[in-house]
Amino acid sequence: MSGFLVSFVSILFTVLFYAILGRVLASWIDPQGNFPATRFLHEITEPILGPIRSVMPNFGMFDFSPIIAMLLLQLLERLIISAIR
Repeated sequence: MSGFLVSFVSILFTVLFYAILGRVLASWIDPQGNFPATRFLHEITEPILGPIRSVMPNFGMFDFSPIIAMLLLQLLERLIISAIR
């Protein structure tokens, strides 16, 4: 059972990691969010990025919340997997 749980957690965090990366790349191509894929990535990642963005200071046009979120996701994944094993 723990092997299934470890795999599930690993896949979940990998999907979230790549969703954030996809949102960053999509923001260069479709900054207004007109495409359905861009809106989908925004809906999935905003619950993660929004709270981080509200705590971080404003750096002008640079948004470092995806970097922070990706690092926190990796840390959280490692903590959860080590707790499961």
